[in-house]
Amino acid sequence: MRVDAHHHLWELGRRPQTWLDGPESAAIRRDFTMADLAPRARAAGIERTVLVQVLPDLAETREFLALADAEPLIAGVVGWADLTGPGIADTLAELRQGPGGGRLVGVRHLVQGEADPAWLARPAVRRGLRAVGDAGLCYDLLVLPHQLPAAVETVRALPDQPFVLDHLAKPPIARGEQEPWAGRLRELAREPHVFCKLSGLVAEARRGDWTVADLRPYAETALEAFGPDRVMFGSDWPVCLPAASYEQVVETADRLTDGLGTHERAQVFGATAARVYRLDGATTSDTGREPT
Repeated sequence: MRVDAHHHLWELGRRPQTWLDGPESAAIRRDFTMADLAPRARAAGIERTVLVQVLPDLAETREFLALADAEPLIAGVVGWADLTGPGIADTLAELRQGPGGGRLVGVRHLVQGEADPAWLARPAVRRGLRAVGDAGLCYDLLVLPHQLPAAVETVRALPDQPFVLDHLAKPPIARGEQEPWAGRLRELAREPHVFCKLSGLVAEARRGDWTVADLRPYAETALEAFGPDRVMFGSDWPVCLPAASYEQVVETADRLTDGLGTHERAQVFGATAARVYRLDGATTSDTGREPT
């Protein structure tokens, strides 16, 4: 099963996306639905996807779950819930019991937008993360390189909670720099309950002037640090579109993993996501972790 473990959807008339207001987002300031994605994904050989939250909005998460319930291509949803709220456990239970609740596989917060680099270390956030683990869900880490130290502290404090790092923590590809990003990524990768997505790299490269060679050192660092069995492919569509088409992103990921064996590539392009997110009924024994 070939899986795209990270994409988004939005309809501007249903829910405003103020983060698209800048001129750099003009190319994606329109609606993107499954009618747009499905033919592209299937043409690229993608059989299942994971739909990821865009806004810190429970209504969006409920809509995504209902959509996943009706759309066979969507195997799971990484939604949003207020980690710092006292009712986080009840919120997650309510989402699981609603339409499409069985498709909820993880939770994410836009930590990259938090001014406090140690936001993840706050006691209220840690309590919320424990509730996510108690609900049997993964937590997606959306952080920037300077927030990786707090991410390392957090995953060490929660050894039974599976974490998935989005976009390799957005390394500074456009500047051609690897440190301190690479050292911090390797430190995070030492924790066996952390996984990562080979996603979002084209968005961090020089806009309109990137090559696969520009991305390769960052992809190879992640593959070496985590190992293919803890890496999963994600397109980051449609956020990727100002830099590359869906087809280009998939082709680029294929080229970035061309040094792997057949089994290793199968991990990156489907098996890791299926295990970690328990897609389509994958069991806890498949993921190598105990129920939480």
